[in-house]
Order: sequence, then C-alpha cells, then structure tokens
Amino acid sequence: MRLEAALLALPGIRHGFFGRPGGVSEGPFASLNVGLRSGDERARVLENRGRAAAALGASLERLCVARQVHGTTCLRVEAPWDPLAPPEADALVTTRPDILLGVTSADCAPVLLADPEAGVVGAAHAGWRGALAGVLEAVVEGMVAAGAEPGRARAVVGPCIGRRSYEVGPDLLVRFLEEDPESEPFFSEVAGSGRPRFDLEGYCVHRLGRAGIGRVQAVGRDTCAEADLFFSFRRTTLSGGGPFGLQLSAIRLDPERA
Repeated sequence: MRLEAALLALPGIRHGFFGRPGGVSEGPFASLNVGLRSGDERARVLENRGRAAAALGASLERLCVARQVHGTTCLRVEAPWDPLAPPEADALVTTRPDILLGVTSADCAPVLLADPEAGVVGAAHAGWRGALAGVLEAVVEGMVAAGAEPGRARAVVGPCIGRRSYEVGPDLLVRFLEEDPESEPFFSEVAGSGRPRFDLEGYCVHRLGRAGIGRVQAVGRDTCAEADLFFSFRRTTLSGGGPFGLQLSAIRLDPERA
C-alpha cells in the first residue's frame, strides 16, 4: 500500500506514504514492517524496506533512514549509510537524486517536503516532542541551507494519530501553552473527562506554515483508527501492549528530472 499526495505529485519528485499491507512480515508485524528495532526478523524487515524503495525506483542500499530519537537534529545526506548503523536524527535533507530519504512512524507524523526547482527534498519525523521542540523548523532550515526557498517549497503531513484518537494528559496542554501559546487551538476537551485531545496533524501543518513553507497539505489519515492499513503504538498500547511495526514514508528526486 502506497499513498501519494497531490501536492507532491510533481515532475522530478517521487514519494510515497506506505502503510502496513504489502510486505512479508507476520504476526503483529504483518506485513510491511520497516522497523529494524521492532523485534521482527531482520531479513524480513530488510525485504520490506527493499520493496518500498523499489516502488520509488530505488534500491535498498540507497534508502536512508536515521535512528529517530524525537529530537531536532537535521542531517544533510550526501551518501547512503549502513542501515544497521544509522546516525541519530529526526530530519533529513538531500540534493542527491541517488538518495531516497525515509522516516518511520507508528502514530508520529511523517512529513515530506520538496522544492523541485531548487532540487532539494526533505523528510521529518514529528511526534509531539519533536514538533514542539522545532524539528519541522529544523528541516526547513536544512533545506534552505541546501538552496531551497521556503515560499516555493511544498510539504505534506502523512498518516499519523488523529485528534479523535489522541487523548492526552492535562500536563501536556500546560506544557504546550507555556512553550508555544499559539498551540491552544490544537487542543479540545474530551466531554466530561477534563482531559484534552491533541491535533498533531493540524499542529504540524501550523508549524510548517509558520516556518514559511508556501503550500502545506495533510493526508488526513488516522493511524490509530485504521488498524488494517497502519501500525499504531497507541492502538497497541490500548489493546494491552506488545510488539508493533513501523511504516515508512519516503521521498527522492527523480534521476531523470530535467
């Protein structure tokens, strides 16, 4: 399964938000699990990654996925790395058409960005911690350093946990309001509970626009609510816990672009 966003369906760009169908993993990892630290068999995970890369015209060796730590580090990728020993980062940028940038997620927001005119693409992993700390601004800054213009660039927020599925503690609301007062519209109270729900997708769209990105779109898919199509940490936790898989979102420059 591969979703594409109309905003990134441009000459010179290949991208995809992959769901859980279409792979070789079994059990709780069925079937397109790309998480190398999930507890799944390594050979199956690498096969799944290779299938996703091939769907975008790349090889497994050219797929770059960092070890994500819910931080704000953005790396400019000039050469592929060993998938079993990746650097730590939550945002990636490249100008190389032979590099496929990827981020993994299971409720956090995957964000893909492109400035086709400048020949720059980016990818970011934004959970609430990273979004609040500035990972989206970091990937925009990384793209600018590589020659992109924010006003000309486009960004898409991929499948992530939806507001209706994302009940959080009051302490999170307090933290957000203290650190970013503009975040208030992205919280709404659950009737009768005194606990808020958080709109991660909407907040990411807001932060990208505030960072100057000219056009921003969200795919509007809830990973927690769509069990057949997406892995979800929250859904697994609510079901009693246990292992879960990760899905991949990836973008590259088309090697044949003009």
